[in-house]
Amino acid sequence: MNHLPSFRRPHVRRLVELLSEDGHMRLTAVTGPRQAGKTTMVLQALEELEKGGLPSWYVAIDDPTPDSPPFNADLEGVETLVPGHPPGPEWLVSTWERARAAAERSGRGLVMVLDEIQRIRDWSVVVKGLWDRDRRTACPLRVVILGSAPWAMLTGVHESLAGRFDAFPVTHWSLGEMQRAFRVTLEEYVFFGGYPGAAIHIGDAPRWRGHIRHAIIAPVVDRDILSLTRVGKPSLMRALMDLAPEYSGQIISYRKLQGQLDDAGNTTTLARYLDLLADAGLVAGLEKHSAKPYLSKRSTPKLNVLNTAIMTALHPNSFEHARRDGAFWGRLSESAVGAHLHNTLPLDRIIRLRYWRDGAREVDFVLASGRQLVAIEVKSGRRRGRVAGLDAFAARFPDARKLVVGTGGVPLNEFLSEPAEFWVEEAYRAG
Repeated sequence: MNHLPSFRRPHVRRLVELLSEDGHMRLTAVTGPRQAGKTTMVLQALEELEKGGLPSWYVAIDDPTPDSPPFNADLEGVETLVPGHPPGPEWLVSTWERARAAAERSGRGLVMVLDEIQRIRDWSVVVKGLWDRDRRTACPLRVVILGSAPWAMLTGVHESLAGRFDAFPVTHWSLGEMQRAFRVTLEEYVFFGGYPGAAIHIGDAPRWRGHIRHAIIAPVVDRDILSLTRVGKPSLMRALMDLAPEYSGQIISYRKLQGQLDDAGNTTTLARYLDLLADAGLVAGLEKHSAKPYLSKRSTPKLNVLNTAIMTALHPNSFEHARRDGAFWGRLSESAVGAHLHNTLPLDRIIRLRYWRDGAREVDFVLASGRQLVAIEVKSGRRRGRVAGLDAFAARFPDARKLVVGTGGVPLNEFLSEPAEFWVEEAYRAG
């Protein structure tokens, strides 16, 4: 832990506080998009905890380090980790038991992190039994589960861990974080997105694109979705992932998507696959806002990448060309706003992110929180003036608030600096 980056996300402090709580009695599940910096964040938190006297073990299940705990202890009779070969439940049990013993010997207990837990077959059932025993015996072992997928995807259909964990989601990096850590400009953030591992390649376009495609998109689909979830048509899932970013910022029917995909199956299949891509932090299909909720569920989706790097890495435009292409830059800016709103929605789902359309009149995004509605239009050009879609929405929903982002409204960098909940509160505070 001696060579960790100096920049620390706010998540580090929150994780340290959570794991430092007296009587902490639940698992901590750190999940989120691939390459969002989860492992680095957890290691930084462990570093802070150890400074405070709380020892820790970090176990990288898919890349073990033989000379670090628990591998440097006596492993006689215990299945050891071999790189590239996921261990079985027996290894998890024996490692957990060794962590228990270390926690009991320590004056303050122990924090054990299991990174890429999904690599172990039947892990959730095993963890349930181990954790329940720890609670019965009051063992001072704190366990952090780390994975490159949302909790629901990690556990699949199993509910064995319900009520036993604290969800600790990690989202894509914000504009402010990328600026502080890598000194990117607003325009660079809009184009290159918020992947910290790819930021060092911004000056080398082919290498940057290769990193996004092969180190992020491909592993998310093949390792985080197809290996964890039942997908009847894997080739369709991959084809949808290749196609969907091209339509980010656009309303497109499932039938139109079907027409561009071989062996596309039915619309229900496409809708489910799109939900899986959203869960994995890649592309979301936003619902149309309606006063009748059941109509929203049946609506044509508006596609939106959840990190603009996913859109630009699959597009031939260079950064310089994209800046000169007004139409493309407008769609990219709108996608950046949509990604920011989606990634900063409250965990309790008290705010919904949608779009609105009535004939030719559209609103880019709608934040719905109970009876509170905020209609958001993104403008990246030079022309100011009234926006017909916002006016039509306000006529349909008189209590709604209107918000322009970009030209003639809230500056884009300012908007990307505050979460979705802030803009709902700000819109109603301003009247």
